[in-house]
Amino acid sequence: MKDQTPPPQTIVPPNLLKARVAPKLGVLTPDALAKAEAALKGLSANFGQWLNDEIEKLEAARAMITAKGMTGETADQLYVHAHDLKGLGGTYEFPLITRVAGSLCKLMNEKEQRPSLPLVLIDAHIDAIRAIVRDNIRDPNHPVGKALADELEARVSAYAPTEARSSSTAP
Repeated sequence: MKDQTPPPQTIVPPNLLKARVAPKLGVLTPDALAKAEAALKGLSANFGQWLNDEIEKLEAARAMITAKGMTGETADQLYVHAHDLKGLGGTYEFPLITRVAGSLCKLMNEKEQRPSLPLVLIDAHIDAIRAIVRDNIRDPNHPVGKALADELEARVSAYAPTEARSSSTAP
């Protein structure tokens, strides 16, 4: 007796997301991309000041930890500013800042672990970020900058609990 089962069919649901989002965002044309890049280039003269402002916020958060101790509030502020620098480093043409700030975020990722974090390792990250800007290290392969980022990441990996290495908890 022959199998009477009909052959399987592939059903492809319609992509309604594109229809709903595309009209609001418009089409990203090469001209629109070029205009955005030109606007960003026009703002690049301000990058240095904006970067210094962000670093000052990071250092102020660290100073609050010195003054008040590592509380939930002070640790959250430090984490937020480190996370901001993680996102802005590459935009501001300092990819090593993104890397070092990312390492600091990884160290501080688990809220319950923050009170026991070694302040010397936090300070090393902040000092490294400051040194990268001071010495204008923009090349991600700069031998000293790369070695510094490698060492900080190794120290964080050696310190961080296993579950903190893979999660992405925000403040």
